[in-house]
Amino acid sequence: MGPRAVSVAACGVLGVLLLAGCGGEGGLKSAGPTSPAVGPVRLWPDLPPATDPPIDYGESDTERVPGIAVADNDVRSVDAVAVVRAEVRARPDTYSGPDGMYEETARAITACDTAPAACPVMRPYYRDLTGNGRDELIVGIRMPEQQVGVRVYLAENGGLTRIMSTVDQVISVELAGRDLVMRVASAGIPGYEYRTAWSWDEQQHSMLPTRDEIVRVKPSGVPVPRLVSPSATVSPPLPAEAP
Repeated sequence: MGPRAVSVAACGVLGVLLLAGCGGEGGLKSAGPTSPAVGPVRLWPDLPPATDPPIDYGESDTERVPGIAVADNDVRSVDAVAVVRAEVRARPDTYSGPDGMYEETARAITACDTAPAACPVMRPYYRDLTGNGRDELIVGIRMPEQQVGVRVYLAENGGLTRIMSTVDQVISVELAGRDLVMRVASAGIPGYEYRTAWSWDEQQHSMLPTRDEIVRVKPSGVPVPRLVSPSATVSPPLPAEAP
């Protein structure tokens, strides 16, 4: 028997062994029929395009914080209470919109130095949300009716620019990568909550609510962490994220 015949015979034996292995324990098994892929279907294709732009909710509004200098564009060098107080002083009578503040909250912020226990500005956090290699300043402000104001500030050109401001009945605020995720109590839908992911948008130069969803939740019996006022103006960095 020549070398070619031996090679063919060996390949045949190997093929029989492989076929036999597929039918034994640990072999390949069918997952059953697969549903056909269905693409998106456009409804009412004859609808005319909108002639008026959508309502502006102010998500893309940015504001330069007056009177705040940032050394080396390092947000850790500024006092979070001083930043919020500067905004209150610039617009003392504004009660709605991104600059909106309850009157009693504004008074308490002004008195943070003399009454620190009642200061509504909570401990600041820091995270690079814009991807520029530097941390941004994240500030929470306690307000009446269990509402919390969340503001984010970007250090640029030696000053601060507020790139996000929102107020809601917050369950929790979380950082996921470069996103800031807010869990908010739903109104009129027991057992559900809103989750909004705010992300940096380079074109708008601000944080935008890029993902918004209503999620069903199960009671866990775990109490919501108590919101506290800051004991210091600069907080330690966040621990490393769990995978």
